[in-house]
Amino acid sequence: MTENTDHYEVVVVGGGAAGLSAALVLGRARRRTLVVDAGEPRNAPAAHMQGYLSRDGMSPAEFLAVGREEIARYGVELFRDRAVDVRRDGDFTVVLAGGRDVRARQLVVATGLKDELPPVAGLAERFGRDVLHCPYCHGWEVRDRAFGVLASTPLSVHQALMVTQWSKDVTLFLHRVGESELADDDLRRLAAAGVTVVPGEVARVTADEDRLTGVRLADGTVYDREVLFVAPRAVPRTDLLARLGAELRETPFGTYPVIDERGLTTVPGLWAAGNASGFAEQVVNAASRGYRAGAAINGELLFADLDTSPRV
Repeated sequence: MTENTDHYEVVVVGGGAAGLSAALVLGRARRRTLVVDAGEPRNAPAAHMQGYLSRDGMSPAEFLAVGREEIARYGVELFRDRAVDVRRDGDFTVVLAGGRDVRARQLVVATGLKDELPPVAGLAERFGRDVLHCPYCHGWEVRDRAFGVLASTPLSVHQALMVTQWSKDVTLFLHRVGESELADDDLRRLAAAGVTVVPGEVARVTADEDRLTGVRLADGTVYDREVLFVAPRAVPRTDLLARLGAELRETPFGTYPVIDERGLTTVPGLWAAGNASGFAEQVVNAASRGYRAGAAINGELLFADLDTSPRV
């Protein structure tokens, strides 16, 4: 331990919806709490977020700014820094890139995940605008336009079928997925939904005047499209959890920690929330996960102190 070590009851690594929500609950419970925020929210490319009651349409940046103001009211500290290592020797010690160590009785990992897009030219530049991944997040805003869906696996059929709720002009580009890989039920449902299926590898997306205009195949054929849905590869940021020995499980969407209904991992005192705990945590779900973890942690600390206090 160095002299440059601060002690907290709880350290939250990750300053997104889950981390800030947990910190808000803990701050209101009068727990000395620190949030460590590397400033890399998953939804940063998006201009707005949807489906969060009372916050529908708010920009992600504004949402986080309001959250930071709220936790500050209750004495929660926030460090703009990155957690680069963690160890446990009774309490948790989190090593920050800036050279500081912080210790905590309980640790929340809310580091989210990173979206890795297929290597198609022009895709990354338009991600979050007219290259999208979630129809529940963006479908209403682009409704009734000409949609494309870029297949990455046969599971992309599900995405193509889902987006027909927002447009009846949908084309599924199989890209590197062979037609023979699609099940008979998939082909039947695609036909029933009126989805056009286009085989052949996609070379790039085309744009003009800062708007998507089409999808170009490797053979040079161009299909006019206004919106393209993709399924990024989700890469959970679970390094800290793994270093502390938390049990992880493989899923079709990445490797995530084994947690109970409150977010507690298999390591006592170590919690996971938001997209560090699962793939399908939208902002509203992540905030709920953080709230649940924060309330559970307060209870854990309360009863631990009562059980170790001297009897009067």
